[in-house]
Amino acid sequence: MKAAEVRDKTPDQLNEELERLKKEAFNLRFQKATGQLENTSRFKQIRRDVARIQTVLKEKQAQASK
Repeated sequence: MKAAEVRDKTPDQLNEELERLKKEAFNLRFQKATGQLENTSRFKQIRRDVARIQTVLKEKQAQASK
């Protein structure tokens, strides 16, 4: 997910996307523990997407408070 795509979304959409990514990360951890994980690089992508979304949410909150 690109930063421009994230900035175009509303805070509600970003929160939904954040929840979806956290659930996916949870499921990946279970797959890793049981030895079923095939795409290990997905962890890195999810972590970065979560950080990107959280950063944009904080930016939007700072703008709203001004």
